[in-house]
Amino acid sequence: MSDDAPPTTESAPASASPSGPDVADVADVGIADGLAQLSFLVQGVLGKVAAEYGLSVIQLRLLGVLRDREPGMQALARHLGLDKSSMTGLVDRAERRGLVRRTASPHDGRVVLVSLTAEGRELARTGAADASRRIHALTAHLTDAQRTQLSLLTSAVLADHSTI
Repeated sequence: MSDDAPPTTESAPASASPSGPDVADVADVGIADGLAQLSFLVQGVLGKVAAEYGLSVIQLRLLGVLRDREPGMQALARHLGLDKSSMTGLVDRAERRGLVRRTASPHDGRVVLVSLTAEGRELARTGAADASRRIHALTAHLTDAQRTQLSLLTSAVLADHSTI
């Protein structure tokens, strides 16, 4: 969700050297398998966080997207990879729970903007902090330099794929 939370203070596994794992000792699974397996690992963490807050992963993603923007329904659906009816249902459920609100765009009355309520903002903040702490823990055995490199490489991959 966010890199706003500080890195975890959990200690590295006993098998890791103080300078982090030696890359030469790690079997390369390849870029496709590596990114897919990393995605599964992160999605598993997000699934646990979401469940603890009584949310689905897609609801947690919705809150994460809305933390710093108020997109229209169509842009939000594109970003989350949902069709119009699924997006409407997702926002309906979040609205009933008091997490989001819909408002007409001041620039185009046909556009419906979605934003967080105070309750939604607080849940997004605590969920993001919890997810960030747990995701940071996944890299606890890496050195600071390795974490920085991973962050920069991830940012480079994501740079051309933002939809909002």
